[in-house]
Amino acid sequence: MATMNVSLPDPMKAWVEAQVESGQYGNVSDYVRDLIRRDQQTREQIKTLQDAITKGLESGISDRTMQDILKEARSKAKSARPVL
Repeated sequence: MATMNVSLPDPMKAWVEAQVESGQYGNVSDYVRDLIRRDQQTREQIKTLQDAITKGLESGISDRTMQDILKEARSKAKSARPVL
């Protein structure tokens, strides 16, 4: 595992140390790794949404009505529900 030194203003350093002292993290490195993982997940989700928006925009204008689209979406949602 690589080592990285990071400079933080005192209030940020105190915040990080408080997160570790809360017991949620074993040490500062655990906290920073968790922040990075969350940032990676968020960015991946944003990219997925951006790709879907781009695909939608590039697909052109639909000739279906809003009611037709809603009916199809509701039908798909209903068929996707597990049977209890």
